[in-house]
Amino acid sequence: MVPDLMTLKHILFAAGLVLFPLVASARPLLSLVDIQGIRENQLVGYGLVVGLSGTGDKNQTKFTSQSVKNMLSQFGVQLPANVDPKLKNVAAVAVNASIPALAGKGQSLDITVSSIGDAKSLRGGTLLLTPLKGVDGQIYAMAQGNLVVGGVNAQGNSGTGITINIPTAGLIPNGGIIEREIPSSFLTSTDVILNLKVPGFNTARNIEKEINRVFGPDVALAESHARIRVRAPHKASQRVTFLAMLENLDVAQQKKLDRVVFNARTGTIVVGKDVRVHTAAVSHGNLTVSVVENYNVSQPNAFSNGKTTVTPSSDVSIDQERGKVFIWPEGNEGTSLQSIVDAVNSLGASPNDLMSILIALDESGALDGELVIL
Repeated sequence: MVPDLMTLKHILFAAGLVLFPLVASARPLLSLVDIQGIRENQLVGYGLVVGLSGTGDKNQTKFTSQSVKNMLSQFGVQLPANVDPKLKNVAAVAVNASIPALAGKGQSLDITVSSIGDAKSLRGGTLLLTPLKGVDGQIYAMAQGNLVVGGVNAQGNSGTGITINIPTAGLIPNGGIIEREIPSSFLTSTDVILNLKVPGFNTARNIEKEINRVFGPDVALAESHARIRVRAPHKASQRVTFLAMLENLDVAQQKKLDRVVFNARTGTIVVGKDVRVHTAAVSHGNLTVSVVENYNVSQPNAFSNGKTTVTPSSDVSIDQERGKVFIWPEGNEGTSLQSIVDAVNSLGASPNDLMSILIALDESGALDGELVIL
């Protein structure tokens, strides 16, 4: 049976929606994806910062004294077991760094040092040689050097003082050296795996089509809305050239709904510029119930043989703020963000009131955007 003209138009229109989804402007491929096996790796270590001007750990920080004893014993200095060295110029610190992807031996790293005791300041200190370990417990780098501390701490004899920024944390630029390379699946895997930073079926499909258009059929396969498998050359030099060509590809990214982000801890609200509200009537007011307990003393007359008693009295009141009702008219594409802000400001609503209104609009289906609560 041949469909009539109107039905055919509907079919072609639906097919057009499938084949030509709404997307944003084209972006470089490698800005949309992460390559599996090319990533940073975190390192951590425990060390000592020396050379402080009386601002180190106090005597009650026992692990600092123990660490100094262990360090001195490695250099042939043995302290009696019952001796507790009183150290004011030493602080125990946590040392951390990140190894860049595919970094080699001898490359330098930036080091972050943070006090883990009760030191007042690390300004002017020097980190002693510290091994940095990965999650597998292996040593991958060594760190040492003079700290750069942005904070300042000043204190008088009376105990009063002032602190600017954070004086118990600092940096050592290029203070670490890589001693062992971290193996990567990128160099050993037969395929290159692309993981989408913002998953989306349309974006994954667009990446697959663009790669196959340039390099031939069946080179790329979108396995899901967040993962594309790409056949790549095995030789390292050819693989680098291949990825350089991928980097020059432009791919249309699937357009995502703008978000309304609300931080419940700080009361901060961020609304995307393309968020729209369809026609809706809104009324928002507060109901306050107040209960006041009073106690009255009943004192009998003299010579009446009565007893003094205390009688409770409760005063309950309900105060309901009059909520204003307003309607957001719907234009061709819904009410704009500016209209939303103007309407809420006219009510004198607080951020929590605005959040309550936006949640109710989202539940009613009138909010054209994604609501995210942190």
